[in-house]
Amino acid sequence: MTPAAPAQLQVRTEEDLLTVRHAVREATRVIGFGIVDQTRVVTAVSELARNAYIHGGGGVMVIDYPVRTGGRGLRVTIRDEGPGIPDLDAALRDGFTTGAGLGHGLGGARRLMDDFDVRSEPGRGTTVTVTRWTSR
Repeated sequence: MTPAAPAQLQVRTEEDLLTVRHAVREATRVIGFGIVDQTRVVTAVSELARNAYIHGGGGVMVIDYPVRTGGRGLRVTIRDEGPGIPDLDAALRDGFTTGAGLGHGLGGARRLMDDFDVRSEPGRGTTVTVTRWTSR
């Protein structure tokens, strides 16, 4: 199967979180990931989308399909315009939580994906871009 054109989805409601999960699951199938990689990607992106919804007041998610020598990828960018992350180093550590969660959010998403980039500026929001490649 050939990956589709980039897709943009809103992350503004609880229902949007379900839509995001379904869209990412379908994108992992289209690109040809096995069930383990599908689960990794869906888990990571679900956590990131939930963070954007809860902590960032909602945002936008873009799915696209980069290509590099030796493989294709599934890249997801989630952007919000919330308060930002005041201490990014702390937020990436396991066990860090600002609520009732287990504290595996950003750090867990980073471990599940091949490439991970987070940019946050207090008062201006957060952008997280993650990629999983078909060949590493």
